[in-house]
Amino acid sequence: MKQRTLRSLSIILAGVALLAACAPAASTPVVVPTAEAPTLAPTAAPTARPAPESPDVILATTTSTQDSGLLDVLVPLFEEHTGYRVKTIAVGTGQALQMGQEGNADVLLVHAPASEKTFMEGGYGKDRFLVMHNDFIFVGPASDPAAIKGGSDAVVALTKIHEAAASFVSRGDKSGTHSKELALWKSAGLDPATEKASWYIESGQGMGATLTIASEKSAYTLTDRATYLATRANLQLGLLVEKDNALLNVYHVITVNPELWPKVNYDGAIAFAKWLTEPGIQSLISEFGVDEFGEPLFIPDAGKTDAELGL
Repeated sequence: MKQRTLRSLSIILAGVALLAACAPAASTPVVVPTAEAPTLAPTAAPTARPAPESPDVILATTTSTQDSGLLDVLVPLFEEHTGYRVKTIAVGTGQALQMGQEGNADVLLVHAPASEKTFMEGGYGKDRFLVMHNDFIFVGPASDPAAIKGGSDAVVALTKIHEAAASFVSRGDKSGTHSKELALWKSAGLDPATEKASWYIESGQGMGATLTIASEKSAYTLTDRATYLATRANLQLGLLVEKDNALLNVYHVITVNPELWPKVNYDGAIAFAKWLTEPGIQSLISEFGVDEFGEPLFIPDAGKTDAELGL
C-alpha cells in the first residue's frame, strides 16, 4: 500500500514538473523610460531700473505751464521713466528765478529771457536749454470799449486801452507775463502802475486766476495763449489782439548751479532738462492741445538757438 502511494506521488510530481516546463515563461516587465523634461536655459531676470540715489527733484516753474495742463502730462511720464519724484512749485517766473538764486529749487522752467540771462550771468544757473514757445495775446470783453479787436500791434492796443481808461488786469507779480506787459507799456511810453490809474488793477496772482478776475470785471488782460485756451470755456473773454512778434513767449529749462548750492539735486535737474529736450518729448509737446483745441498750445524748440527765435 505504501509502495503504491509513493508511486502515485511520484507520478503527480512528474506531471507538475512537466506542466511547469511547458508553461510560457513569465514576461519580464519592460520599463519604458520616461522622457525627461528639456532642460531650459535659465531666463535672465529683467534688469530693474536703478533707483536714483537722490530721487526728489524740486521744479520751480511758471503758472502757465501748470494752468495749461502741460505739466500734468509731462511730470508723471518723467517720473515713470526715470524713477525721480518731482515736486512742482508753480509761481511767477520772477519767484521761480528767486528760488533758484537762493538754492531752493533744483531746476526751473521759465519764460522771461532777459531775466534768465541775468540769472545765468550771476552764476546761479549751470545749464540752460530752449524747450518751446507759444505767444502772448490780449483778451477782453465782447463790448471791447477800447476798440482793439482784430489788431496785431501790442503797443497800439495798450495805447488805446490807456486812452479809453478801460479796465485792465495786470498779473503784478514779477512773472514772465508781467515782465512782458511792463516792457510793452514801456515801448508805448506809458506807465499806468506809476500813475496809479484806477482802471489798472494788479491781481498779484497766477495766470488762471488773473483771467478769472478780468472776466468778472469785463476787463482786458495779457495772457499766454495756452492758459487762455485751456480755461476759456469758463471765461467771458474773447481773443482780441495776436500775432505781433513782440508777443513771442519762449520757455527755457535751467539747472541750478551745484557749485554755488552743493545740496541741490543736480543729477535730477539735468535728467529732467535733457528729458524735456528729447525728440520723443518734443513731439509730445507739439501735439499737446491739438485734440481738444484744434491747435498745439506750445511749439517745440529744442536744438534751436535764441537767435533763431529772434531773442
